[in-house]
Amino acid sequence: MVGVTGPDGPRAVDDAVGAGPADGPRILVVNAGSSSLKLRVLGASDAVVAAADLPAPRGATDADAIAEAVAGFGGIGAVGHRIVHGGTRYGGPVLLDAVVEATLRALTDLAPLHQPKSLAALAAVNAVLPDVPAVACFDTAFHADMPAAATTYAIPREWRTRWALRKYGFHGLSHAYASRRAAEMVGRPVEELRIVTCHLGAGASLAAIRDGRSVDTTMGFTPLDGLVMATRSGGIDPGLVLWLEEHVRMPPAELASTLEHRSGLLGLTGTADMRAILAAEAAGDEAAILGIGVYLHRLRGSIAAMVAALCGLDVLVFTGGVGENAPAIRERAAADLGYLGVALDADANAAVGGDAEITAQGSAVRTLVIGAREDLEIVREVRQVLGLAGGAQAPA
Repeated sequence: MVGVTGPDGPRAVDDAVGAGPADGPRILVVNAGSSSLKLRVLGASDAVVAAADLPAPRGATDADAIAEAVAGFGGIGAVGHRIVHGGTRYGGPVLLDAVVEATLRALTDLAPLHQPKSLAALAAVNAVLPDVPAVACFDTAFHADMPAAATTYAIPREWRTRWALRKYGFHGLSHAYASRRAAEMVGRPVEELRIVTCHLGAGASLAAIRDGRSVDTTMGFTPLDGLVMATRSGGIDPGLVLWLEEHVRMPPAELASTLEHRSGLLGLTGTADMRAILAAEAAGDEAAILGIGVYLHRLRGSIAAMVAALCGLDVLVFTGGVGENAPAIRERAAADLGYLGVALDADANAAVGGDAEITAQGSAVRTLVIGAREDLEIVREVRQVLGLAGGAQAPA
């Protein structure tokens, strides 16, 4: 037996987990989002050897599809689950058991769009691989040790302590991977760099990273705060919400649904598709012009706030679906950040394919585009928890 430390003390994992190839077993990564489920099997050298993209699990039919996909992958030595919220208890990856799973269920109201989907996927995979060790990898963990000044809300202490009200931050798996990959690309230890990572996708957030650790981020107590997103409002005056509740008598459920699903770019322009919005803007559509203006205004201001938290900037990273595939957004976001030392090479920015540097010659800040690879971060954490060999990733 191999000893593994879980949240409640040492546990034993069968030697067969670490057996197989001398350089480590195949690891299944389960990444459940609000609308999709990505299954990836990575080999010892971090190559993806099997994959499936499915709808986010909502019932027995989806569970059957997950079970069928997992059964078709062949031998799996370990599983890593992306879990959005770890609360205050889990500041790092943890071996899953019944106690951990129960704790995660109790956190569902903090991430109602994501946590139930993750737990449903966990149950479906566990039904197929009941004897394979599984590790929970948390989107909140990378931000768990942010300074108190960054995590504390100016509300009564009784509220903060009784209900654990604080800034948690999210997208931590993406931010952690992107920061290490950035350090590898610029040829310097991550501990020497001040990095702002911009995870821009349907959900979007920034992180300020110093010494390889998150010191500030834009999402807060929930993933609703911060940047304008595809369908989420991002940060708004809480007084506006209170006004709607008091004067319009808008029910909390309608408020939540609207701010999560019918706001952001969708609320501004009528669509959440950045490509369609940019095309409409170029055609002179007033809603699209306004929507892009609001999106970029919030993005530029938030990047500057992250730089202030770092007291300077060495590397700016764009990742996520929009960050990787919308050169116009990168160009226009950077255009007004020259005072921070940011400047892009127009040709390099337009020609990005895969991980790339788009820094203009002579710029004080290195600007990079890095593919989002939460799967690699999850695999790294699974190996860390289980003591498994393998991996060809950016250095920790």
